Amino acid sequence: MHSIFRNGLILLLSSLSIGLQAQQTYQLDLKQAIDLGLKNSIEIKNLNLDYNIQEQKNKELTAAIYPNINASAGLTYYTNVPQIQFPSSNLSIYQVLNKEGVTDKNGNVIDESKSTFTVNNLSFIQPWNSQFGISVNQLLFQPDVFVGLQARKTILKFNQNNTDASTVNVKEKIYKSYFGVLISQKQLAVVISTKERLTSLLNEMEEMYKAGFAEILDVERLKVSLNNTESAQNQIANGIKIGMASFKSVLGIDQKDSISLTQDFDINEIKESMLMTDHFNYEKRKEIVTLNTALELQAIDLKRYKLSYLPSLSAVYNFQRSGQRNPSFAEITGKPWFWFNTGFVGLQINQPLYNGNIRKFKINQVQFETQKIENNLTLMKQYIDLEQEAAKSSLNNAMINMEVQQRNITLAQEVFNKTKLKYQNGLGSSFEVIQSDTELQRAQGNYFQAIYEAMIAKVNFDKAFGIL
Repeated sequence: MHSIFRNGLILLLSSLSIGLQAQQTYQLDLKQAIDLGLKNSIEIKNLNLDYNIQEQKNKELTAAIYPNINASAGLTYYTNVPQIQFPSSNLSIYQVLNKEGVTDKNGNVIDESKSTFTVNNLSFIQPWNSQFGISVNQLLFQPDVFVGLQARKTILKFNQNNTDASTVNVKEKIYKSYFGVLISQKQLAVVISTKERLTSLLNEMEEMYKAGFAEILDVERLKVSLNNTESAQNQIANGIKIGMASFKSVLGIDQKDSISLTQDFDINEIKESMLMTDHFNYEKRKEIVTLNTALELQAIDLKRYKLSYLPSLSAVYNFQRSGQRNPSFAEITGKPWFWFNTGFVGLQINQPLYNGNIRKFKINQVQFETQKIENNLTLMKQYIDLEQEAAKSSLNNAMINMEVQQRNITLAQEVFNKTKLKYQNGLGSSFEVIQSDTELQRAQGNYFQAIYEAMIAKVNFDKAFGIL
């Protein structure tokens, strides 16, 4: 029994140890969060794999310009050797005898018509045959291959452009998630401070009620306000949990891991973004760069199809050693095998003549695709112009609203302090204190919402102008 209990305890402790080791704690500023998110992003990983795949395809294409070397060998035994019919006739002998006047035993001149004609089956192949050889084929000129070699760097650049564009999108998500959680944490701290302030005020009011200087209605009103503050605290805390879970998902880490945000937001950074738009170039946007690279690829593709009318040229070398075996060879050469070598060197030209106008149709497709990309390029520039105007307007309005809410929170704090002081001196009512505290909480909530909207507007602005 004790042994079972001990083994179970060891297993439980081992499981807890493994669980604790699996959890990680991250302390992240914004840059560290971006680095971690980009490192763990499945989308970025797949795009990097696409880049690696394209590198291997480029090497595969490059291999086409190297010599193609092949070796071959074979051994054959003919159970029945191939034969040919070889004609045989003694007509020529009879002609000579007739011409010379040679007579037979009866004294008659040899007659040519007495000649005979026969057919003999002959074979030039022996039962055992062996051969081995080597061939070399070197491509000298083929338009599509050499144009493809020129396109290698451009294709890799296109893959890198796609990765860069996706990197911007991942960074945008990280920025928004980071500041969303950070501002909610700041807001939660303020709500907790408000709760502590109301709790202290409630304690004072209860003492005043016991001393007869306050009514029970004043105490109950303050309890209602405190309850509302606690409810707001719970809502914000739950929002932080959801936001943190979303942030972990964006970073690509386990939900069991914990994160501590170490960077604070800087209001001045929002204002500085407005100063970075004087010399905007469309090439700062990864979407434009990607479309321009796509145009380069279309131009290369068009060149490839146009040059496909040209002939291809390759050099060929072949060497082969063959042997035949017949035991009767040994009577003549002393060896049963007869060996001989063959080889040749040559050039091979392949000239396309007519293929049903397939090349023409492919050229037309490339030209139409090029026009489509050019249209998308124009459309993207129009979208960027609209996006930038909206981003400038949103950021400007967010900055104005943030400054207004900052002034409001200062005023609300002053009003609360004065109202509380009047109440403590018996010159004001508890209703005024609760009302001023409610206004202060509203101003604080509006201020943090304004900060969040300003930070989101800044991220959208930076993305629109290609500086994210």
